[in-house]
Amino acid sequence: MEWKSHTNKLFNAILSVKIKDVLRALERFAPLPLQEDYDNAGLQVGLTEAEVSGALLCLDVTEKVVDEAERRGCNLIVAHHPLIFRRLSCVSDADYVQRTVYKAIQKGIAIAAMHTNLDNAMGGVNFKIAQHLQLDNVQLLAAKHTYENAEGVYEYGSGVVGELPEPLAAVDFIQLLKREFGVKCLQANQLISRKVQRVALCGGAGAFLLRNAIAAGADAFVTGEMGYHEFFGHEQEIQICVIGHYQSEQYTCQLLQEIIEKEFPNMPTCIVETNTNPIIYV
Repeated sequence: MEWKSHTNKLFNAILSVKIKDVLRALERFAPLPLQEDYDNAGLQVGLTEAEVSGALLCLDVTEKVVDEAERRGCNLIVAHHPLIFRRLSCVSDADYVQRTVYKAIQKGIAIAAMHTNLDNAMGGVNFKIAQHLQLDNVQLLAAKHTYENAEGVYEYGSGVVGELPEPLAAVDFIQLLKREFGVKCLQANQLISRKVQRVALCGGAGAFLLRNAIAAGADAFVTGEMGYHEFFGHEQEIQICVIGHYQSEQYTCQLLQEIIEKEFPNMPTCIVETNTNPIIYV
């Protein structure tokens, strides 16, 4: 009986994962220094010494997401977009950010965000998008840098570029995007007459990489949002496809789950069911 008790204690110790352990695993994959200087990735709310009962993975954190985490037995929320993006001067009921912070604290739920550090990491958000398009020879598109810490040397940058397995007519490429990202419509410029094979992409607000996509010889550039005037002047130069910010990054939850489950296969993780896309199509 004594041996059995010792074995059970050892087994429980192995299964015990603290919030700080999960954050370290995520930051090993995408260190916080990889984020852009305007960003606020990392721990947002909560204490990191608590053991993880479960992790809810999402793009955005709202009051409803905190409610879902509680309902599903998760005391950790890992989001792509930071809940606290700008400094809070108080925590009250003045807006959804403050209400969400207050609710999370009340319920003992920690919140962390992996934002532009995960966008910029090798194997990060944009690589996940490329995987869903089955792109080959995927490489960073722009702003290639290296960062070194005790874990090793990281190469990182903005966007990716790769090749489709087979060239597609522009209309067929757009149909591929609709199927893979579950969109009924998207924004595009004039359809190019040549076929699309080399594709550059950036999830979210990636318009700043359009020139890099052209310079990289891409036939198409896919992103989540782009301004009206940025569509001008590229007729037959490159196929622009704007599929929506939320839609472009929807597979980030899968990526977060893969990173966590690789290090903690016995720790419960679940992808959010609450739709947090603030944009509707009517």
